Amino acid sequence: MKYIVLVGDGMGDYTVPELNNKTPLQAAHKPNMDTLAGKGVVGRVKLTPDGFYPGSDVTQLSLLGYDPARYYTGRSPLEAASIGVALSEEDVAYRCNLVTLTRGGDYISSDLSEDVVMADYSGGHISTGDARELILSLDKALGSDLFRFYPGISYRHLFVWKGGETDVQCTPPHDFTGKPLAGRFPMGKGVDALKDMMEKALRILSSHPTNKARLARGEKPANGIWLWGQGKAPRVQTFYSKYGLNGSMIAAVDLMRGIGKYAGFDIVDVPGATGYLDTNYQGKGEYALRELETRDIVYVHVEAPDEAGHNGDVRGKVKAIEEFDEKVVGTILKGMRTKGPFRLLILCDHWTPVSIRTHTPEPVPFILYDSAETTKSGRHYDEASASESAVFVEDGTRLIDRLIGK
Repeated sequence: MKYIVLVGDGMGDYTVPELNNKTPLQAAHKPNMDTLAGKGVVGRVKLTPDGFYPGSDVTQLSLLGYDPARYYTGRSPLEAASIGVALSEEDVAYRCNLVTLTRGGDYISSDLSEDVVMADYSGGHISTGDARELILSLDKALGSDLFRFYPGISYRHLFVWKGGETDVQCTPPHDFTGKPLAGRFPMGKGVDALKDMMEKALRILSSHPTNKARLARGEKPANGIWLWGQGKAPRVQTFYSKYGLNGSMIAAVDLMRGIGKYAGFDIVDVPGATGYLDTNYQGKGEYALRELETRDIVYVHVEAPDEAGHNGDVRGKVKAIEEFDEKVVGTILKGMRTKGPFRLLILCDHWTPVSIRTHTPEPVPFILYDSAETTKSGRHYDEASASESAVFVEDGTRLIDRLIGK
């Protein structure tokens, strides 16, 4: 038996007037997922435990069977594993977003005050090449025995503070896009050091040749950093030791690749996988089939629907769902026809409604399909159809048990 998990990050949503009061999942043409829903089990699962923020760090741990209350120490330590940064017991890792900051509609170069606006949490969805130049410049100018910057992918990077504080309240920058920084600066122990680092970075980045070139091309500058998602390295039992299955992780974003590393999965690089709407959907499906030749379980993550939700891009989200259905789900289904029995789990990890541009903790719809057991539920794959189902998994860490038949 082969096991496949396909995650369309942030696919869940509210109804949208522009889509005739349908959700993006309802409006999207997704024949593969709807066919599987009609033949399999459709239900809802609560992946965000009470008291936790509905971020992919928490929900994806739940989905893989790891109780966040036991294993979660913060987002950034998981991303550090993907980048290849080994954290000591003293190190505290922070996610370092490259962002675009404005005041009165103008890009700023200093004075990180409360009236500054988070114009773009992704620095204009900066390319990995441009971002690398900026982060390396920050490390050269500000790096020390206590502080280090490490480049990641696109706008997502790493800041490590040796002997740093973890008792800090930080706000994810995608939670207040287009809004002032007032009331959203880090709060708690050691925040002066964090604010000082962000102020210094602002002065360096605003005059950096890479940002000047971006402005000349009509692109947004990544003129600031935002620090959040802090934590120390977790201790995580491998997936094989828990379930006796070896696996592969196919994902573009460092968070998922880091979770995969802690779980003991092989991390698969797919050419053209960007973590954005232009990602190589087809390649992810094809590489998943290749991995299933030698692995028991393959976990495929697609970030695109979540990015569209954060951007408030209704049409982009519908298109991302359709691409996911055709090129990931469809490719895998076609390829599995000759590969023997398999079980398939399709879902999102949280909702990212385009109307509010951030995550919400509602239970998410899922499809559980067994190639050897057709149930004929007659349902579609969307929020409403799942809500009408009697199947509800209260403990998200138990959904993986249903997939593998434990």
